[in-house]
Amino acid sequence: MLVELTIKHITPKAPKNSPVDGVRILSLLPAQWRKELVSANGEIVVRVHTDDGATAAQVRVKVTAALTAPEVSHWRLATCDILAIGHPDPRRQ
Repeated sequence: MLVELTIKHITPKAPKNSPVDGVRILSLLPAQWRKELVSANGEIVVRVHTDDGATAAQVRVKVTAALTAPEVSHWRLATCDILAIGHPDPRRQ
């Protein structure tokens, strides 16, 4: 499954270190997921390919749990949008 996550700062003020936090968040997500930092300009957008049979609800739970780490706890998951279900990663073809 291909999912796009939008992660927003808890306070309305845009953070100055969102690219660094984006990389930190990627490192906290499950190792078996293929992850891509799409944008880190005030909000963080990450695409993940789960390939492990995870549902959108399970992805939300794992991402929310990752965001409890002290170094990124000032972020919250805003959206978890499914972009594709069961489609192969086009980069692998």
